[in-house]
Amino acid sequence: MARLASIALILLIVLPAFPGVALSVELDGPFQARNQFPPFIPANQPGIESAALVDSFSVNLSHASVFAMKDAVAWAAHLDLELTELNLRYRKTLNNRTEFGIDVPFLRATGGFMDRPLAWYHRAFGFPDYGRSKRPRNQFLYEINKNGSPVIAGENDRAGFGDVRFTIKQQVLSQELIVTVMANVELPIGDARAGYGNGSVDAGVALLIDKRFGRDALWYANLGAIFPGDLKGYQTVALRDYAYAGTGVEYLFWPMLSVLGQVSIQASPYPDTGISKIDTPAIVLVLGGRYYAEKGSIELSLSEDPNTQGAPDFAFNLAWKARM
Repeated sequence: MARLASIALILLIVLPAFPGVALSVELDGPFQARNQFPPFIPANQPGIESAALVDSFSVNLSHASVFAMKDAVAWAAHLDLELTELNLRYRKTLNNRTEFGIDVPFLRATGGFMDRPLAWYHRAFGFPDYGRSKRPRNQFLYEINKNGSPVIAGENDRAGFGDVRFTIKQQVLSQELIVTVMANVELPIGDARAGYGNGSVDAGVALLIDKRFGRDALWYANLGAIFPGDLKGYQTVALRDYAYAGTGVEYLFWPMLSVLGQVSIQASPYPDTGISKIDTPAIVLVLGGRYYAEKGSIELSLSEDPNTQGAPDFAFNLAWKARM
C-alpha cells in the first residue's frame, strides 16, 4: 500500500507541470489498464471500458513484475519476469449510438531490472517476497507445463505482437446515466508458444455503465463474459469461459487534474490446475490520476494485487489519449 500512497505525491509534483488551458473537462472514465498476468494475456484479457462513445487514438504503456513458482500434480507454473506492453487503441464513432474500435498490443518479456528495488522494498516494510530472493536477480523464467511438457515457454527479450482485438459498442441510454453494450472479437496474431496469444479466435460481451454526479465526478462499472478459444501452445489446452466485473470513480479535484480509483475481479480462464495463483479469481486495484489538456489527456497509475492471486505483483501504467 505504500507504493499506492506514493502515487498521489508523484501526481501532485509531475502532472501540474504540463501546460493546460481553461476548458470544460469531459471526464474520460476508466484507466486504460488491464491485468498483466502473463498466463491470462492470451485469453482475451479484459479491461474496464467507458460507456461513453468518442473518437480517439491512445497509446498505453504498461510494465509489470511477475513472480510465481508453483507446482501441482499435473501443472507447473514458473514465472520470474517483467512484461512490457505497448497498446495502440483507435476508437471511431459511426453514429450517435455506435462506436468501432481496434486494439493492437505489442509485448516484450524480459528478466527486467526491478528485482533489487523490490528486494529493498520487501525488507524495508517487512513484506514476504514469496521466494523471489532465492532466484538469481533479473534472470528470466516463464514456463507453464502440463504433465511434464511445456504449454507455454517464453523467450527472454523477445518482442512481438499480441492478439488484435476489434470492439463494437451500441449505446442504449445516453443521459446522465449512460448504458452501452459492447462485443469484441480477438484475432490470433500473437505467438501462442511464447504466451503472446492463444492461436484461436476469442469473443466477449459486456454491459458498460457510466453515471455522472455533476461536472466533477463520474462512477463507472462493467460486467462481462469472455469466451476464449483453445490455447494452442506446445500443447492444446481447452480454456474456460469466464466472467469479470469492475468499477471505479473519477473525481476532478483541480481544474485540469483528476484522481481515480478502480477495482476489477475476474475468474481464471484455465481448467483446474491445482495452482492457486492461476485458479483463484484475480483482484486488481488501480490508483492514479489523469491530466487533461486541450485535445486529450495523460494518465499515470499503479496496479496492485490485494489477494496476491492471478495478477502481477505490481504494474505501472502510463497512457496518452487524443480526442479526434
